Amino acid sequence: MVSISGIRGIVGETLTPEVLINFASAFGEFSGKGKIIVGRDSRVTGEMVQKFVVAALNSVGCEVIQIGIVPTPTVQLMVEQFHADGGIAVTASHNPIQWNAMKLISKTGLFLDGEEGEKVIQIAKNKSFTLATYDKIGNVTNYPKALEDHVKAVFNLPFVDLNLIRSKKFKVVLDTVNGAGGTVLPKLLEKLNCEVIGLNLEPNGIFAHTPEPIPENLVSLMEKVKETKADLGIAIDPDADRCALISEKGEPLSEEYTLALATKLILSKRKGTVVTNLSTTLAVDKIAESFGCEVVRTAVGEINVAKKMKEINATIGGEGNGGVILGDVHYGRDSLVAVVLTLQHLAEFGGKISELHKTLPQFSICKKKLELGKLNPDEVFEMLKNKFSHEKLDFTDGIKILRENSWVHFRKSNTEPIVRIIAEARTSTEAEKLAQSFVDLIAK
Repeated sequence: MVSISGIRGIVGETLTPEVLINFASAFGEFSGKGKIIVGRDSRVTGEMVQKFVVAALNSVGCEVIQIGIVPTPTVQLMVEQFHADGGIAVTASHNPIQWNAMKLISKTGLFLDGEEGEKVIQIAKNKSFTLATYDKIGNVTNYPKALEDHVKAVFNLPFVDLNLIRSKKFKVVLDTVNGAGGTVLPKLLEKLNCEVIGLNLEPNGIFAHTPEPIPENLVSLMEKVKETKADLGIAIDPDADRCALISEKGEPLSEEYTLALATKLILSKRKGTVVTNLSTTLAVDKIAESFGCEVVRTAVGEINVAKKMKEINATIGGEGNGGVILGDVHYGRDSLVAVVLTLQHLAEFGGKISELHKTLPQFSICKKKLELGKLNPDEVFEMLKNKFSHEKLDFTDGIKILRENSWVHFRKSNTEPIVRIIAEARTSTEAEKLAQSFVDLIAK
């Protein structure tokens, strides 16, 4: 599957050595044959994929700095730190174990945008890259301190009081699903004087459960939090850019509330604009409103949020999938940032995380997929546009119907004949009812 941000596929079937070499060579050409940072998650195919990627980059004359098994945000941060010409994170994020991918990062430390991605795709398609002669082949160096630098950058945030967090001696159950988070998050928590109870910490790429950090995949973590009477549970996805939280009662806070908690903390220290996507919780808007701050919404996709944040110098941003973006560290979703801001907020609050959660505006999201069969999605969208023309509509990314304490967002898939319906309301019952009413309407 080829998209603007990179390529992904099943290793041994669609993600072949030829495909990897072609796209990595094209990216090297696109990046001006310069310096490229390469890191990977812990997948069992990671080392093999990385070798092809590095060899291809060298073959077009790129200098490669390898940083090992690291979170994707670490690769982004190192691109900035080394003033590199680009970066490649070898990761398929939360895709199943048989998948792998290359996430392509521009010299700004952001993922490629639509225009940049299209250029790489065209170079790969036309094979319009030139191979280096024997005396211009790129070299490879290793940089072993990337994780150390990342932790330092997060600990240096002006609104993080390390001594306050350490004084609380939090007991934390951590599940990194045997992904890249296991290389850094246990150490980060220990440096904050936390007692760490680990689940699936070994970064061996053998995912202990379905890797996306959503409640149905985190049953063991919830049980462990209750069993050990921990202060909270933390779940990280395989490339460690997303973070989901579990309360001391063993209940999920919903990924949406990772960003909501971080937003409330940051706006209490430094007022400013918040950027998030159209499918993220209204809780963020209500929190910003309480501080007299504005929320800017973008199309779904990390690059859209990050670019807008950089453009307007936003205070904080992110996505409701557990992705917190803080430009003070770098413009990318970062679980290390999310974890430290959560602990800072909890330390300042002085109570339980379930009580802290209750201080935030309460909303619930329901997500549905509707198979369209032979129905044209554009016709469906036209019907919705006409039928709800009297309401407040947003056409930035599909159609979103905005109401005071609820919304419904419709997006069509680029790859299959389905419409995604995401609804939010004050309670899960209301959100489910709202989403289902539109499923029924479209089905008619």
